[in-house]
Amino acid sequence: MLTMIAPVFVLLLVLGVPIFLTMGITSGVVFAIEGSLTPLAQKIIDELNSPTLLAVPYFVIAATFMERGGVAKAIIESVTAWLGRLPGGLGIVSVVTCAIFAAMCGSSVATAIAMGTILIPAMLRAGYKPSFAGGILASAGTLGILIPPSLAFVVYGVLADASIPRLFLGGVIPGLLSATMMCSYVYYFAKKNGYAQREPVPMDVKVKKTISALPALSVPVIVLGGLYGGVVTLTETAALSAVVAMILALFIYRGIPIRDFFKALTYSVRSAAAIMIIIAMALAFGHLITETGIAQKTLELMEAWEIKPWQFLLFVNIILIFLGMFLEVFSILLIMVPIVLPLLDPLGIDPIHFGVMLVINMELALMSPPVGLNLFVISNISNIPLTQVLRGTVPFFLMMVVLLILVTYVPIVSTWLPNFLMGPA
Repeated sequence: MLTMIAPVFVLLLVLGVPIFLTMGITSGVVFAIEGSLTPLAQKIIDELNSPTLLAVPYFVIAATFMERGGVAKAIIESVTAWLGRLPGGLGIVSVVTCAIFAAMCGSSVATAIAMGTILIPAMLRAGYKPSFAGGILASAGTLGILIPPSLAFVVYGVLADASIPRLFLGGVIPGLLSATMMCSYVYYFAKKNGYAQREPVPMDVKVKKTISALPALSVPVIVLGGLYGGVVTLTETAALSAVVAMILALFIYRGIPIRDFFKALTYSVRSAAAIMIIIAMALAFGHLITETGIAQKTLELMEAWEIKPWQFLLFVNIILIFLGMFLEVFSILLIMVPIVLPLLDPLGIDPIHFGVMLVINMELALMSPPVGLNLFVISNISNIPLTQVLRGTVPFFLMMVVLLILVTYVPIVSTWLPNFLMGPA
């Protein structure tokens, strides 16, 4: 069985088959030749029969309605009223609003599109360099998968059978650190280059804008408060976020006309269905990896070479950064998690710590050419050349690498908050 995996996998990739289909077809071919597809099909059905997976379509629906529903504009106006007067105020507003929006939708692309559509033209009108404006949004948009609730954490939690509430909490401190570093650099760059500051906003206007944004700002409190207060489960949390997003988009901010409700809902369901198919293929590939004993053979090899945990984590990070240059987020998750997961426990690596490290790598992937999705998204919505967007992300990319090193080798950064609030695992 083991000798058949590589030839089939490589052949399908050479033929240009998408990575998730490559994984699924490879699993099906190997199991069919070895005996029967029935055990594989049963395994996939058993794994998909999970209440946790029901959260995925609800989070996708929430992200769609948040992105299109006028929520972003209300948040941006409120934050701009308070922070816009700082040096680099619009850039700082971009980072802060991306962090807030990330706490609502869980999607990097949705965050980048929703905020970039409004803020990049505003920054360009204010005299910001196109590369700087594009780089800020392409980088800050990645907070969408690190700050909870995060769809990437949900998928990792399903694949790794890890606690998703713990993963959400594990991403809070790294997410805040990331946002703080970005804001600090924006402030420094704007101060150094003499960017003009905006006029102060009267207090009554600040209060008015804040009141207008309160329905949107209450979403993280309602959703995450309900989850960690024990009022709702993860799946119910996702459903609640979808319902709140619909109400905000249709009736409060009215960014989506009621006549377009089913169009937005159909788009969400199609996106969710695609993700579920990808997860099913990943589960099939994970079962194949388990049955072939690849993980056990890898562990034995590591023991023979006396590989230490810190060396293993360094090696994994290098591979992830390389893969991030060519694959998108879910493809990397699907490839790496089934292979690496069985090695974590023998090496004494906390799966929550590893999950946060993995998602930070996914942030870097979203900013890495030639396939960095956020680079293309920002370039398309702003008409800023891709090369300029890429150049603008370089300082932020380096900051994320520093954060990755910190989280990798100081696990308490990602594990302290879940252990403090939920007790030791």
